[in-house]
Amino acid sequence: MATEHGAGGVTELRVSITVADFERLRAFYRDSVGLTETQSWEFNGHGVVFDAGRATIELIDEEHAAFVDEVEVGGPAHTGGIRLALAVPDAEAAAARLSDGGAEPLADARETPWGDINARTRPPEGPQLTLFSTPG
Repeated sequence: MATEHGAGGVTELRVSITVADFERLRAFYRDSVGLTETQSWEFNGHGVVFDAGRATIELIDEEHAAFVDEVEVGGPAHTGGIRLALAVPDAEAAAARLSDGGAEPLADARETPWGDINARTRPPEGPQLTLFSTPG
């Protein structure tokens, strides 16, 4: 049965990424991506939670994943099955900021068949990031 928060009363999606160079990736997501830290801790290691706005889960089959890779980067991108997509006002400018922060651009920003502008990057660690902006 659905509730005001969705099935099962889910109120938050949290994606946890394990990284070797914690401080570098903390700075990358805070300074380059522009996320706000909402929690952090330093016991039994380190952790931080960033506010990334509204969260959704997108499930796609392998055929569609191959299509998206072709659209965004011109061929297979070897995501390991997980890619984060972030809605931003200007995908091209955001990709440049991420590149300045240490991400590898996988392709120039390009218009998709569905009308978004997408840019794919590979951060220093963790899953690939698709930055997308919807004109208008």
